[in-house]
Amino acid sequence: MAETPDPPAPSDQWFFEIGDGNTYGPFPLKKLQKWAAVGNLMPTHRVRHADSSEWTIAAYVPGLELTTTVLSEASDPPQTPAQKTGKRSRGWGHKKSVAGTTSDPTDSAPPVEPPDIVALCDELLTIAFDRQASDLHLDAEENIVLVQMRVDGQLETLRKFPKNLHALLIGRFKVLANMDIAERRAPQDGQFVYLLGPDQKKVSIRAACLPTTHGERLTLRLLAVETAELTLTHLGLTKENLQLLTQFVGHRQGLILLTGPTGSGKSTTLYAALRHRLAHQPGRIITVEDPVEFDIVGVAQTEVDSTDRVQFATVLRNILRSDPDVVMIGEIRDADSMDLAIKSALTGHLVFSSLHTNSAAGVITRLIDMGIAPYQVAATLRLCVAQRLLRLLCPHCRQPRQLSPAEAEMIGQPAAAGATVYDPVGCTECRGRGYQGRTGVFELLPVDEPLARTIMRGCDENEIARQARDLPSLRQDGVHKLLAGQVSLPDLLAATAE
Repeated sequence: MAETPDPPAPSDQWFFEIGDGNTYGPFPLKKLQKWAAVGNLMPTHRVRHADSSEWTIAAYVPGLELTTTVLSEASDPPQTPAQKTGKRSRGWGHKKSVAGTTSDPTDSAPPVEPPDIVALCDELLTIAFDRQASDLHLDAEENIVLVQMRVDGQLETLRKFPKNLHALLIGRFKVLANMDIAERRAPQDGQFVYLLGPDQKKVSIRAACLPTTHGERLTLRLLAVETAELTLTHLGLTKENLQLLTQFVGHRQGLILLTGPTGSGKSTTLYAALRHRLAHQPGRIITVEDPVEFDIVGVAQTEVDSTDRVQFATVLRNILRSDPDVVMIGEIRDADSMDLAIKSALTGHLVFSSLHTNSAAGVITRLIDMGIAPYQVAATLRLCVAQRLLRLLCPHCRQPRQLSPAEAEMIGQPAAAGATVYDPVGCTECRGRGYQGRTGVFELLPVDEPLARTIMRGCDENEIARQARDLPSLRQDGVHKLLAGQVSLPDLLAATAE
């Protein structure tokens, strides 16, 4: 009787992704563990077994969940695919290591000296600034500290450190932001100004600390203090939209509201509008913000906090005593702040603010839902602006192609079939991402007399949208930038999905 052959040994081959659009592998698990130990494979990178089509994150794979970075200045390990794509190991502000130290965590070597935390934090901020990141995140995991940054709206993993550096890293940034380093169980906010880059550019950095189950997490938002380019002409507005917006920014009274999700650039547009107003119609401008993001010369900016002295509602009630021509409220938070904004507009002031809705037409219905009478909305609201941010294609490596009939139908422009559009590729100029910077897409809805009458007799969002169908929508503004070769089709569809 023939012997039954032994079943084949399970495959020890794995694939992984690092977020650059490429798949690497297959490699044995030991090699992945080695790369994870030196920080080139992150816990949030995706991996999958060669026998499976299902991806998971590395932290959930036995053998990869306990890897830690060894802080030493030993010779660099062999290049990994991650390093070949530009993700290279860096010297993270270490002091000189003890001779004979190796980067293998299993070797019995003398311990290295602790890293220079000040230099380490400086380097993290410098990298974030060089890559034009908007945010830098330090997340405490069970065994590591994960450092990520947001570039052009996308979260990228930067580095990971041993957990024993967590308190030192968080403490350094807390000291810079004038936060209480002894308080670890309550959220805290702070802010500081730092000189970054070869030109020592002043950058305002807003810090927010939040306690989690594995320790405090810290978010640093980088905000340029030098606001020379913070103007309406740099936002991505079309010629028609720019002309319309500048017209309403020059009004003597009324309410101008910006809407969009978090991170859609509303604050940037508000500041640019204030600068335009100040340059063309000098007057007293007072803002109420939480916190102040940009310092605008010639504008009185009030920052509210959690104390009894500078509360949001208190400032709003007393702001009109300072005789402002223009009032900017950072965000409409509730019915009280909305009521105060309406009263300010009714008493002869121009009021700028923002709130969260999906479209410009949704602003009107949202105000009515918050308890504002329709006649008050019709009497004060002058302009609704909805906006989103899209990544700009890298001009050095974008790849042209023709728009298919099906894609033309998807964007509501059947006649655009065959037009030239561009896809991202990736090169050294854009660090392999295929994108460089972002631009806005806008939808402007002016409240004219016919629309005001519609509001007063009662209406829904669809009726308002039908009445404004002759005005360019978010999708149409995005299509204009798509056909101009500025943005990609997937980004346009994702940002303007209803």
